[in-house]
Amino acid sequence: MDEGVDPTHMCQSLVHKVAQSKQLLAVADPAILEFFENWLDELEDEAMAYLKKHPGAEAPALAADLGLSKSGADFLLAKINLQKS
Repeated sequence: MDEGVDPTHMCQSLVHKVAQSKQLLAVADPAILEFFENWLDELEDEAMAYLKKHPGAEAPALAADLGLSKSGADFLLAKINLQKS
């Protein structure tokens, strides 16, 4: 099978991240969390703009353009694709 996003793994990872977020929320400054969320929103906007200019682009190209790891680009692509459905 081609390399791609495994929905089961992604869901498990998301559940883990939510649990981690709740733990961090107990000790983190809300301003820092807001800063991170804003950064992630901006990064997602940049990814969507890139995909509009380069329809069908895959994670390696997106990663190179945005200066991300391939797994970071995979995450953004999966998040964007989930929002489209």
